[in-house]
Amino acid sequence: MKKALLFSAFILSVLTLSATDSIQVRGFWMRYSKPKTIPLDTLNAKTTTNAKVKFIYDVDFYSYFDNREYHDPYQNPQTIFNFRLAPEIGVQIRDLLGGKHRLIAGVNYTQRLGGNWNDVQFDPTAYYHYKYKGVNLRLGAIPFAQRLHSLPDFLLYDSIGYFHPNIQGALMSYEDHRGYVEFMCDWRGAQETNRREMFRVVIDGRYQYKWFNIGGFVQLNHKANFKAPTPRDGVCDDFYVSPQIGFDFTDLLAPIDSFSVTFGYVLGIQNDRIIENYKKPQGFTADIYFNWWFLGIHNRFYCGENMMPHYNNRGAFLNQGDPFYQSKIYNRLDIFAYIYRNSFVNCYLSYNLHYDGESLQHQQQLNVRFLLSGMKSKKLLRNIFEK
Repeated sequence: MKKALLFSAFILSVLTLSATDSIQVRGFWMRYSKPKTIPLDTLNAKTTTNAKVKFIYDVDFYSYFDNREYHDPYQNPQTIFNFRLAPEIGVQIRDLLGGKHRLIAGVNYTQRLGGNWNDVQFDPTAYYHYKYKGVNLRLGAIPFAQRLHSLPDFLLYDSIGYFHPNIQGALMSYEDHRGYVEFMCDWRGAQETNRREMFRVVIDGRYQYKWFNIGGFVQLNHKANFKAPTPRDGVCDDFYVSPQIGFDFTDLLAPIDSFSVTFGYVLGIQNDRIIENYKKPQGFTADIYFNWWFLGIHNRFYCGENMMPHYNNRGAFLNQGDPFYQSKIYNRLDIFAYIYRNSFVNCYLSYNLHYDGESLQHQQQLNVRFLLSGMKSKKLLRNIFEK
């Protein structure tokens, strides 16, 4: 009898609430505000209005001429002359907290100039992007250009930057006036009988205090086996830790556009498990970047041990960095000039000198990038190598 009375009271209270004109809605977004009363007949309409669904689109075009007058033992001479067209479409929904949810799809169409359809490369783009203040979360196949900062040469070779346009996995970051932290997981190989399982994880960040900054990079790059019944060919690990300290004198030397100096230490753990070849190369880096008006120089220096001791056997599938870092002394000097640069166009010409401890080698680059969404930005557009 008592249970029946309690059940009747519950039904009566529900019916009473349904008969009223309003209902209090208290969600996470109202936790620190006074309770509000929202009429039932306008609840759905307000939720839809606050969502602010809109259609979004973008176009990223990148053309690059790269003439490499290299010679053995670390590099081969070649000329890379391609363009890449990457249109995107999607929807954006703004939630009640002010966060933006984007669902985006597109494609990277890479064409070798002077080639034909056999030289065409298509890489699909599809990802979810959540943005709230300084937080960015992206999941899926994400353009590399959406990283806050480019990777250093010992982690990303120019050629891989050209032909591997997307991060396949996740990209997460937080940025404010004090600096940034960024996490990337790039799943480069789904395991098959004719393809290894491969992925790499990179964490980088920087803390800025006036003209001084401290930060660095950590990478784990893993190359697993093929799927059975393909014979095992050995698991390889490519691990780097690189703490850095830097000095940015830009604000002290106005009207100089940019002037910074960065020093770093690199410790690598390179392991080829099938032969138990375990090495721990290490060395020091120095980076100088200077830009005034349309002229600039970028000098990178490395002194230490061979950072890629397994490169001759495993190649770029294991080590994603520049093969010049097999040398114990390496210096790269880029002398560049902007032909045109604003918020949506970046076109520059660069003459690069590479010294490997024995000889001087040359490289010429002409790069142009056009980004449609840059028309709404107040920042100068940078290319994939952060020039």
